[in-house]
Amino acid sequence: MSDWESLIPRPSSRFLRVRCEKCDGEQVVFSHATHTVRCRTCGEVIAEPTGGKARIRGSIVAVLG
Repeated sequence: MSDWESLIPRPSSRFLRVRCEKCDGEQVVFSHATHTVRCRTCGEVIAEPTGGKARIRGSIVAVLG
């Protein structure tokens, strides 16, 4: 590990590919979402803000980035 990698912290936030439990549609959501995120297909809530990390209401398919 180089000196720069130890001095610059990595962010704890990520983009997540989330599958809706109701319709199986997939959508990319920010892990620290500040607004309620609804499924584009059926309108079901898939992420709710909590003041930090968002509460994910669907299943996480992949972590991006």
